Amino acid sequence: MGIRDRLESLSRAELAGLVAVVVLTLAGAGLWYARSLPRPVALAELPGPSASPGVAGSHATAVGSPAPTAAGTVIVDVTGEVRRPGVYAFPSGARVVDAIERAGGPTGRAFLPALNLAATLVDGQQVLVPREGDQGAPGAGPAAPGAPGAAGPLVNVNTADAAALETLPGIGEVLAGAIIQYRTEHGPFRSVDELEDVSGIGPATLEKLRPLVTV
Repeated sequence: MGIRDRLESLSRAELAGLVAVVVLTLAGAGLWYARSLPRPVALAELPGPSASPGVAGSHATAVGSPAPTAAGTVIVDVTGEVRRPGVYAFPSGARVVDAIERAGGPTGRAFLPALNLAATLVDGQQVLVPREGDQGAPGAGPAAPGAPGAAGPLVNVNTADAAALETLPGIGEVLAGAIIQYRTEHGPFRSVDELEDVSGIGPATLEKLRPLVTV
């Protein structure tokens, strides 16, 4: 008896049951195949570099080998009359005022008018907040990269860029550009007194700059 004859000999109920068994078998096979296919794995996006302090705690904390700086991040040493001196990381474009706030804010003895709070932070810079009444504070502003240590950092007017020049008292964007233009056109300054030849720098400004700059 062939398969067709056998099917014709089944009752409707038996035929319906056979169809149901075949359908369930095919459905189970399809489900097993679908589950066996490889699935894409979604990777969680890592958070970008935060502006958290690079070194927490006291300024005296030892700093080991410098770690690579993330793109768009500057590392700054904040010291002097602040509540939490230390080395901190900031996003590019942060200002001196941001550095002071990150370090816990100024102490009651800090002399903030000596600083250019709007100056842009530079990687490797030191922001030294002087004490009120201190004489000969180093520029009353943050030391530019490559400048001498905190005991008496001087800005070299022959090599400093505009950002470093703008940390000097009385020197804004316009005068910083004038200094750079003068030395480009006339060559390096031969003495600090020659700064008075720059348009916009008079005797009073020169006297403020004299203890803070070098050639």
